[in-house]
This record gives sequence, C-alpha cells and structure tokens, in this order.
Amino acid sequence: MNRLFFQPHQAGLSKVQAAEYTLRNINPDVLFEIHNYNITTVENFQHFMDRISNGGLEEGKPVDLVLSCVDNFEARMTINTACNELGQTWMESGVSENAVSGHIQLIIPGESACFACAPPLVVAANIDEKTLKREGVCAASLPTTMGVVAGILVQNVLKFLLNFGTVSFYLGYNAMQDFFPTMSMKPNPQCDDRNCRKQQEEHKKKVAALPKHEVAPEEEEIIHEDNEWGIELVSEVSEEELKNSSGPVPDLPEGITVAYTIPKKQEDSVAEVTVEDSGESLEDLMAKMKNM
Repeated sequence: MNRLFFQPHQAGLSKVQAAEYTLRNINPDVLFEIHNYNITTVENFQHFMDRISNGGLEEGKPVDLVLSCVDNFEARMTINTACNELGQTWMESGVSENAVSGHIQLIIPGESACFACAPPLVVAANIDEKTLKREGVCAASLPTTMGVVAGILVQNVLKFLLNFGTVSFYLGYNAMQDFFPTMSMKPNPQCDDRNCRKQQEEHKKKVAALPKHEVAPEEEEIIHEDNEWGIELVSEVSEEELKNSSGPVPDLPEGITVAYTIPKKQEDSVAEVTVEDSGESLEDLMAKMKNM
C-alpha cells in the first residue's frame, strides 16, 4: 500500500483508515465500511464471516464478491476457510517476494480449486512463514509489479460482475519475460478443507439436476459436388483436350518442377499462311482498294 497510495501525511493511520481517506477523496459517492482487526483470530473471524454474509449493498444480503489483497498465507487460508463455509465466490491475488511476478485467481467453491486444494509449500508443509524471512530483511517490492497485478485483478472483477469478456480462473504475470500464463484448476476431491469437499458435492448435485441438452450431431462438411438437387459440375474441356494441352515433362534435377509444359503441335492443325511481298507501297495498295 505504501508503494501505491499511502501518503506521508497519513503516517500513524492504520492501513484501512488510510485506504478509506484516499479512496473517499477519489470518489466521495462510494460507501465504505472499515474494520481494523486481525481476521485470523477466533472472535474476529466470526465478525468477518458475518460481514461477508450480511454486508452486501442490501443489508442482510451477502456481498457479491470478496477480494483478497493480503500479504501472508495465514490470512489467505482464513479467507479461503470463510468462503468455503459460506459458498462465497472470491478472488485471490498476490505478488512474489522477489517482486517480479504475481497472479490472480478466481475461486468458486465446489466448482474450481480453492486455495487449500493446491496450496503453496509453506501452507502444505505447515511451515511458519515468519521463519522463511531473514531477520531485518524486507521482501522486495516494485510499484510497477503491484500496479500490473492490481490492474489485472480489477479488470477480472469488472468482467465477472458486469458479465462480459472471458473471466480468468488463474492468470499469472512474470515481469522478467512479460509472460502471462493462464489456466483453470479443478477442485481436489481430497482437499484438506472439509467445507470445500462439501461444496464439491453440492456442485455435482446442481450439475446433475440441470436439464440435459441433446447435442445435435455435427453435419459433415461437403467436400464434393454431389447434392440432393442433382446438380453437377461439368468441365468445358474434355479429358482428351486436357491431355493434348500438355507436353512432355523435361528431365530436371530432383526437387525442381515446372509450372506448365509446352503442348505438342497438332498434326491436323491449320498451316500458317504466308503472303509474298509484292514490293508495292502503301499508297499503291490503298488506290487498289478504292478501285475494287
């Protein structure tokens, strides 16, 4: 946040307060609801679940989409647990510690892989991520990488909420090669999150209850001139004429061909007519023509 919009005069404010002030100045018509607490604790987790379930534009209605922009795996797993339990669609995003790559991921409980279905090593091995960082060394950070990933996340959100374009289930960004890998991941039937497995079963039931659409057999492409009306294509040139219109192929080195051949002279062809030169001038010939 301090790389994107945290300003010097906001020193001392919490992240959520600074974010609200900055965003409210950009668009005062937007309604903000801020909560400054750790969502990984039991008491705050329950309130977090309540706001997801009842914090929509209409009070008492769930939110349309949850966006994860946190900076640690513990918080991501907490969001994942809450959304799996509630069946809430959410989008996860992150930037690597070397600051030259990042990703976004759309997670629909039961339909696509959740964050626990294919967890990073630090999560799968139950490693304390604090032990992975050297004391006194801050992870690298580039505003450009964060800006690119944030822009991709927001673009995906707009497509999802406004229903246009192709919504990416996973889109990565590698700044070193300008590479954008994309993929979709199916949920893991042996996922450690029991609510994820429960959502998978619910999704299977929904799919099974959908009306079956009969797929019409694809018509074979017509690759010849036969048709039901009896129309056929007839060449204006006979086979004999085609044969006579080509000549012998000359003996050429391997790999070389000719575009066409010179046809043989026909024996019964009309002989060329030649006229003897009479030596008369053009004026004499014109005078003869006038007297005819």
